Amino acid sequence: MAGQISQRFIDDLLARTDIVDVISERVQLKKSGRNHSGLCPFHQENSPSFTVSHDKQFYHCFGCSAHGNALRFLMEFDNLRFPEAVEQLASRAGMQVERDGGEDPGARQRQQKREEGVNLLELASRFFRERLALGGGRQAREYLERRGLSQEIIRDFGVGYAEDEWESLKRYLLEQGISEAVQVEYGLLVHREETGRTYDRFRDRVVFPIRDWKGRTIAFGGRVLGDAKPKYLNSPETPVFHKGRELYGLFEARQANRQLSRVLVVEGYMDVVALAQFGIRNACATLGTALTNDHLQRLFRLVDEVVFCFDGDNAGRQAARRSLQTALPSMIDGRQVRFLFLPEGEDPDTLVRQEGQEAFENRITCASPLSEFLFEQAAEGRDLKQVEGRERFVTAVLDALKHLPEGVLKSLLLKELSVRSGIEPSQFADWFEKHAVPAPRPAMTADTAGYEALMMSSDGDDDAASDPAMAVDNGNNYARQRGLPASRVGTATLSLSIPARILHLLLHEPGLVDGLPETLEWCPVEMPDGKLCREVVHLLRAGRYRSPQVLLAHFHGSADGERLDQLARRELEIPRDVRASELENWVRYLERQSARLTPAEEYRQLLEKSRQPGALSSEEKQRLRELIGKLAEGS
Repeated sequence: MAGQISQRFIDDLLARTDIVDVISERVQLKKSGRNHSGLCPFHQENSPSFTVSHDKQFYHCFGCSAHGNALRFLMEFDNLRFPEAVEQLASRAGMQVERDGGEDPGARQRQQKREEGVNLLELASRFFRERLALGGGRQAREYLERRGLSQEIIRDFGVGYAEDEWESLKRYLLEQGISEAVQVEYGLLVHREETGRTYDRFRDRVVFPIRDWKGRTIAFGGRVLGDAKPKYLNSPETPVFHKGRELYGLFEARQANRQLSRVLVVEGYMDVVALAQFGIRNACATLGTALTNDHLQRLFRLVDEVVFCFDGDNAGRQAARRSLQTALPSMIDGRQVRFLFLPEGEDPDTLVRQEGQEAFENRITCASPLSEFLFEQAAEGRDLKQVEGRERFVTAVLDALKHLPEGVLKSLLLKELSVRSGIEPSQFADWFEKHAVPAPRPAMTADTAGYEALMMSSDGDDDAASDPAMAVDNGNNYARQRGLPASRVGTATLSLSIPARILHLLLHEPGLVDGLPETLEWCPVEMPDGKLCREVVHLLRAGRYRSPQVLLAHFHGSADGERLDQLARRELEIPRDVRASELENWVRYLERQSARLTPAEEYRQLLEKSRQPGALSSEEKQRLRELIGKLAEGS
């Protein structure tokens, strides 16, 4: 196999590829203005939030935030690795993949090893299914019958049996040409270093294959039949299996219902299978680990609602609190998380057998919303009739909400907290200012240092707004008044254009766009970042976006995107209560500067702009004609 795919080839490949054609082969798209839209293929939705831009060769979903170029889409949709996606796109374009460097002597061997591992796991799965049907699997079949599992469910979930022998699977796979080393690497054999002996990991267990989203076996879980420990045993981490990413039963849930709207997350294999037996085919389970962000992102790509199911004991409550902490950062508007607590001593397996499908589904429907569970946990053990108890309650809620993305849900929760505590919402804003989630601070540069000097025109002083020396002096005064080091403010503050400073404000607080003038004439396109500033303002108004990440996604992969990323990473030192007035001051300054232009200067600016095709608006064209006439008269 050749070396690394060349960047030049990737750029050429993307230039020859129309992302609309690639995606429309897999997703039904409809023309919507300059873009195309459709239902997102990465999560369940009823109204289109998935947009494909022909101009930018980029896709973005406003529901689940999936985004990228044509290669990224193929990787996500077809579950391909990067080289495979390049190969597929190149084949589609009739191109031969070009690679840098010479032959990689280990690449072919690594690829062969990976394929051998995948084949190994499928062979093992078939072996376990066969053993369940043979005479040695009688005890396992009786166990499954006692649990009430039908042949249909056993087949759908690929349930098998590992014999009570030390080397049964090992011998079978060796006969198929699979070495012991590969069997060990993929978790089917245990290797004892002290003796050098290898033997089957799964013995005398009912075996549940763990499948990826395409249905390929990537690992196994085994439930013991006798008294051996542990009761449940999972495959270890392997090149194709990572516990923190995979969910047992998710593939089967999707197979049973292609239009999933809700997923129930339970604890074990038998819970998933037993619920399926009773017609509840939307359950999955974590694999011996706590819920991770990877788990949650995978679920929200498929559905908008996730219900976590826990035992009602202290351990279950503790697990629920951890899941709440994990879920909060992912709770963008439109997503829902709820918590279902079962009677103490019961699990989904036993309870669904006792009360049946309808009663259990009613429990799911009545599960506690995230908001209710959040307030309940914050109030636990505190006397809300006392001031001290209410203070701790409010602090606990705010400490959780600081991890919640900005949006309607957060606003509603803060309003509810105000009602329950009697504290004005404005007090919460002050708390968030002081207790923001810490983020890595970028290295101080001349440009970053300049943001304190944005305060220079807060009193509306025209001279301060037009004189660099006075601007710097006012910036230092502001720094001293706010307790900021004056050394961070200097003449280098003026290295950013005013449109760039406006962009910086809007990236940190998109809602400020509502206070800008209706027209964009105040923003000169000939200034650095002026054209980008206009485009961002137009986009914020058109989409009413309030998330900087959604805004940045529109420019992903472009030079403008890199510029906006640079500005977004800069720390914003301007206090929240003066940001609107600062934005107004900068706009007023630009308007005054525009008004001070002589006809000759305005003519030169418009003439320079006109050299870019389509750059002039109809009003600007008319103004250019007027200026030509005026200057001709005066000559």
